[in-house]
Amino acid sequence: MNQDKNFQHEHQQDEIITPIDFTPHDSSVDKFSFRPSPVKVAISCVLLFFGLTAWFVLSAKSVFIDAQPIGSIVEMQSPTAIKIGPRYLVLKGEHAISVSAPGYYEVDTTITVGDAQAQTFQIQLLPLPGFLNLSSNTEAATVFIDGEEIGLTPLSNIELAAGEHEVLVSKQRYEPIQQLIEIEGRQQQQSLNVDLLPAWANINFSSSPVGATVTVDGEEIGLTPLSAEILEGEHEVLVKLPAHKAWTENLTVVARADQNLPIIELEPADGLVLLQSTPSNAGVTLNGAYQGQTPLELTIPPGQNYQLTFFLNGYEELRRNIQTRPDEEIALDVTLEPILSSVAILANPPDAQLFINGEPRGPANQTIELLAASQLIEIRAEGYVPFTQEFVSRPGLEQQLNVSLITLEQERINNIRPMITSSNGQELKLLYPGDFVMGASRREAGRQANESLRSIRLTKPYYLSLTEVTNEQFKRFDPEHSSGVIDRISLSNNNQPVVKITWEQAALYCNWLSQQENLPLFYEVQNGRVVGFDLNSSGYRLPTEAEWAWAARVESNDPSSLLKFPWGAELPPPSNHGNYADLSAASILGRVLVNYNDSFVASAPVASFSPNANGFYDMGGNVAEWVHDYYGTAIQLGNNIEVNPYGPDSGTYHVVRGSSWAHGSVTELRLSYRDYSNESRDDVGFRIARTLVP
Repeated sequence: MNQDKNFQHEHQQDEIITPIDFTPHDSSVDKFSFRPSPVKVAISCVLLFFGLTAWFVLSAKSVFIDAQPIGSIVEMQSPTAIKIGPRYLVLKGEHAISVSAPGYYEVDTTITVGDAQAQTFQIQLLPLPGFLNLSSNTEAATVFIDGEEIGLTPLSNIELAAGEHEVLVSKQRYEPIQQLIEIEGRQQQQSLNVDLLPAWANINFSSSPVGATVTVDGEEIGLTPLSAEILEGEHEVLVKLPAHKAWTENLTVVARADQNLPIIELEPADGLVLLQSTPSNAGVTLNGAYQGQTPLELTIPPGQNYQLTFFLNGYEELRRNIQTRPDEEIALDVTLEPILSSVAILANPPDAQLFINGEPRGPANQTIELLAASQLIEIRAEGYVPFTQEFVSRPGLEQQLNVSLITLEQERINNIRPMITSSNGQELKLLYPGDFVMGASRREAGRQANESLRSIRLTKPYYLSLTEVTNEQFKRFDPEHSSGVIDRISLSNNNQPVVKITWEQAALYCNWLSQQENLPLFYEVQNGRVVGFDLNSSGYRLPTEAEWAWAARVESNDPSSLLKFPWGAELPPPSNHGNYADLSAASILGRVLVNYNDSFVASAPVASFSPNANGFYDMGGNVAEWVHDYYGTAIQLGNNIEVNPYGPDSGTYHVVRGSSWAHGSVTELRLSYRDYSNESRDDVGFRIARTLVP
């Protein structure tokens, strides 16, 4: 402590204290006082400007507008945009710009400037349309541009968008020109001239004799000698002159390649000879060469002598000489003299009636003059089984035919039942057929070429089911079968006829039915396919075409009384006669019977309408029916008679007979109408038959 006192004392001695003047503090001096002046304001504005400029420079984005074509004028509509060289400094956000160039559409659009410091926007201007002037070497040629018809040449100032366009120029009788053209646009004028080439050639026709008419593709173009412009391509040329044979040829024309055709030598025309005979169907030969049967048309070269020979079994041969002139028509009608022979016929019962070749000849007990040829003799009496025999009379010989008819009662006594019922519930009626003519005359309206007249002899009685096989009956054989529907109408109801089955299915059903009754099978089957049949079998089968026709067309076993339609000889059918294509089916069929309505759109239950004169239902209408025969178009020659025909031995198709609910034309409604198929149909069913075996 003493040391501290000594230290303070030493230092006090060293310091010299000097007094100063003291002035009290004036508080008014600390108060703030602002007095603006021009200098201060100017400085402040400059500082503010530089501050804003610095802020804009730091915040703005560098934008480049890449406008095409080069040299386009770009205007930025934003007030804050600053152009520096080719770029603009603009703030982030949307900015309106305008781009224009001479010959181009102006673009006004908006760009959106983002966060990137440097940004480029590309803008492509579209050129304005150009104008095309188009002409051709032939006026009034039709012009198509890009598939649109523009007008006829010459055309000027066709406004087209810039770019490539397809130009087609055409004119009748010229080859069309098609090419591409590049339109520059920008209101520029362009020209195109098209040279069309002729599409024809000059063809020179000459003939001997001259003055012949020339026809090309059915159009007459003049008389020979003739020079004509013919279009390129294949043409059918016909040159004809009265009393001369026509000349025809296919002509190939190449455009602009003229042709001088060789002289056409026209030959004298054949004469036309119309031959008729009484009776008709006589054979004819010309100078020994067979020509056909009367009535017959023959063309015979003129200027020569020819010998015509007419012949017919049972008649004297007849000869005629004939000569024709060019283009002459001759009609020749001859009468053949019959070769007759007397035959005495003795028949029992006494009131029996005689039929020769299906024609009634009065009481059977008489002596009759018959042709010296094969004759089909039939003796009938009510209540008796008809007698039929092919008989050949012999001129110069006394001949006699004794016939005793068997009564139906005697037949029943012999255990022949007129009606039987199958194990599947189908009723079959026994028919005693005979001789008749199947088919239709050429003069019959609606006749088809496959309906040739055929003389038929049926010697075997047979059973035929009264109705078509129904769905219920067929499903006992094939439970999975369905006949389907049409227009939401079912074809599978129990009592409707079964349809949509093939011919083979129908044949297999017949075999199945025979098996149920222990009958011999009619159809021979291998691996489920029908390969043949046994003519001697008494089992169930499909009726032959001839058997079907007999049951449908012959009334009361009178072969001379053949029905044309199921109801008679004239259209339309009587009211409620059968199920045909009518007004009720007009919604699904194209051709129907007017003023007829059976109330069924498609198939009806079997036996819905009255049976025919032989007791069979739906022989016309409802459904058409498979028959046994393979389809064929055999034409019968002469007076040959087909005995119990079963049709061709083989074929691709089988015959379908009878009209259906889908048929309404004159052709289809006739009972002689023949159809064929090898597939199932929704309007084809079948009925069954059996041969009566003694």
